[in-house]
Amino acid sequence: MVSTWGWRKSSASGAPDDECVEIAWTGRTVLIRDSARPRGAIVVVSPDTWVVFLSSVVRAPVPTRDVTAARP
Repeated sequence: MVSTWGWRKSSASGAPDDECVEIAWTGRTVLIRDSARPRGAIVVVSPDTWVVFLSSVVRAPVPTRDVTAARP
């Protein structure tokens, strides 16, 4: 299946080849996928849900410890 939607990668992803979340606007819904798996699962949310999610991310506190140290 070839996507006809215009997928956009987060500006926080760094280099163009970095893996990140991508979104696409269909005109009625927001599609979310993992850029490393463009043929994988797509999460579909309403525009209202997307706005609530973005608002919560903007207000989220920044971790004060190195979260990468907790990885196995």
